[in-house]
Amino acid sequence: MKKLCFKNEKGFTLIEIFAILVILGILGAVAVQKYLNVANSARQLAAQGAIAEVKGRLSSAQAKYMMVNRGAAPTSAQLYTYATSNNAYRNAANLNNLGTGFNLSVTSGTPNITITVNKVGNVSLTPNVVGNFRAAGS
Repeated sequence: MKKLCFKNEKGFTLIEIFAILVILGILGAVAVQKYLNVANSARQLAAQGAIAEVKGRLSSAQAKYMMVNRGAAPTSAQLYTYATSNNAYRNAANLNNLGTGFNLSVTSGTPNITITVNKVGNVSLTPNVVGNFRAAGS
């Protein structure tokens, strides 16, 4: 059987190969940037979830405080002290511990308790994610 051959069949030219490499490089750079943006967005959302968890713990501690103190609402400073003491609602006793991967701090201020998350998954957040909780008596 005889093979059909064309006289000018030579394959790809060097210019065509370079053009393909440039296109693949551009697509790769866009894909990597998009992946990094998605990962950072997920960390920001996880930090917001951690802040919501701490707010829930503070809310539970506030309810317990009000039951123990005959309905008297605490100020933010009183709530922070109560929530971090041994006689508080057990889930609010350690506000800074949400498990591995989160680095957060809870600080008492006037009129709010400030919750700051600066690391998620041991990766620093820029900017930090901050939330506030105001006690009923503040």
